Amino acid sequence: MRSGGIMQVSLAGRRVLVTGSTQGLGATIARTVLNCGAEAVILTGRAADRGRALAADLGSRAIFIPADLALAGEPDRLFAEGLAAVGSLDGLVNAAGMTDRASMLDGTVELWNRMFSVNTRAPYFLMQGLIRHLRATGRPGSIVNIQSVNAHCGAPDLAVYSASKGALSTLTKNAANAHLADRIRVNGINMGWCATPSEEVLQAETLGKGPGWRDAAAATMPLGRLLTMQEVANLTLYLLSDLSGLQTGTVIDLEGRITGAPA
Repeated sequence: MRSGGIMQVSLAGRRVLVTGSTQGLGATIARTVLNCGAEAVILTGRAADRGRALAADLGSRAIFIPADLALAGEPDRLFAEGLAAVGSLDGLVNAAGMTDRASMLDGTVELWNRMFSVNTRAPYFLMQGLIRHLRATGRPGSIVNIQSVNAHCGAPDLAVYSASKGALSTLTKNAANAHLADRIRVNGINMGWCATPSEEVLQAETLGKGPGWRDAAAATMPLGRLLTMQEVANLTLYLLSDLSGLQTGTVIDLEGRITGAPA
């Protein structure tokens, strides 16, 4: 809609599925989507208590459906139940992801399979579900995949994670190209270093860096701070909305550095 000649971001009447939305980035995206007028948002994740609490906090337009996207049949079940709950869907945000560490020397088949099941396989089948639905109804739609700047290469201890996000980046462009005529836009965000709840646990506890890790990390960044979850949510909102126009097949680096520039 327009106000004083300026286009305003609005998702009025839209119904959106957001994965990984029981906490952190996914929850921030879901809240932002609702704040901008979405008719309904489907929340999903493994933590049922947290998901139900968030849905209650967000109000009647938020519906929680528990799902473990590491399981092969869960994306199809989740999409079918989400569709049944709200009647139709217009948008999808694949925000769920695993960030477990593994280098070229210590990766395992079990970790590889688990990482790709959540970071690549689940987004693929959820995109498939929405694309089939939109083609059957003849309506346009928008998909946003939350990816990672590590898709360009990645740190040595993120070999498997980087590969899974690189594959998702390719799927983003492939889906966008394949469904241009269907008016289904597919874009991705290569997300930089962000202090999400899972990153907090990983850095402070798993890697043993303690509560001061965030300040130390910020000091290494050119702009002196890490990315915020709201900044990622704002860009996601733009890509979901009509404000992004014909934009499709793009993968945006959202990071306080210039990719390819000298370190």
